[in-house]
Amino acid sequence: MAAGRILTGMRPTGPLHLGHYVGALENWLRLQREYECFFLIADYQAFGDHLDEIDRIRRSVFDVTLDWLAVGLDPEASAFVVQGYVPEHAELTLYFSMLTPKSWLDRNPTLKAEIAQIESEHDTISMGFYNYPLSQAADILLPKADLVPVGEDQEPHIELTREIARRFNRAYGETFPEPKSLMGRVPRLLGLDGQAKMSKSLDNAIYLSDDAKTVQRKVRRMVTDITGTHPRMQATDPGVVEYNPVFNYHDAFNPNADEVADLKERYERGTVSDGEVKDKLVDALNTFLDPIRERRAQYEAHPDQVAQILEAGSERERKIARETIGEVREKMRLTYTPDALTAPVGKRK
Repeated sequence: MAAGRILTGMRPTGPLHLGHYVGALENWLRLQREYECFFLIADYQAFGDHLDEIDRIRRSVFDVTLDWLAVGLDPEASAFVVQGYVPEHAELTLYFSMLTPKSWLDRNPTLKAEIAQIESEHDTISMGFYNYPLSQAADILLPKADLVPVGEDQEPHIELTREIARRFNRAYGETFPEPKSLMGRVPRLLGLDGQAKMSKSLDNAIYLSDDAKTVQRKVRRMVTDITGTHPRMQATDPGVVEYNPVFNYHDAFNPNADEVADLKERYERGTVSDGEVKDKLVDALNTFLDPIRERRAQYEAHPDQVAQILEAGSERERKIARETIGEVREKMRLTYTPDALTAPVGKRK
């Protein structure tokens, strides 16, 4: 019997990178055998800042699914769900938008940072984007998830979800659990340029679908000091491991702990070149990615099978979603039966 229920997911805005793996997918692989898992592709949320890129979203729904299958997520053990295939997600989001004070969103540090970035690029944001933390809360609570594996930057959203669950339960009766969050083994993998955020526009990520030559090219141009205060002009200069993204990736993906320890020790003494450290990383990454590339190619050759996986998984979640929404409507008294004519009129306390 499953230990509990998980809902977690990703927005379909492009193929997945190594940061997605260590921050989320690695945990999902372990948890899919222990929990009843629903892995969500949040296409509604992608519309918030990519409404003018529908073709990109449509392609990315398949890219994300292919990456999930490629890393080993099992659609028989877990449900792969497209948010838009389960309209109850939108309905519960609407109810939560009526229940949640605006101040709760205004104080969310992750949302504030994302809004600032979008406004600097596009001058304005849509209400759909502003409300996406409510959509996330509805996603999690609709199947009554107990646990949410997340990256470090998503913790404020999980706390908001818990607050919304408490507020609903106090107002209408015990309905939703307060989900716990679970961080990945590597809370944050740095971008190739040393930035905390990876993105396609910055071209600072290695994707799960990158071929071997692309990985080599990207690793060779990685920065080796994010502070700019410890430059190495030659291999005999002592280096600082702590501020070197290359070692961040070695720690995450090189299974040869002895080799990594040796490279770090030699790097700090100035007896190994940046080139050798990067070449060892290229070998480790391509060894890790080779089976993922092979599985992805197998599924990519059968797009009808991928579409069926999404349809079947979405229907599995929708059965639970209908039950939850039925319970929510009943508790909120959103059932317009004749007894409404004789019900007392006044504010609910």
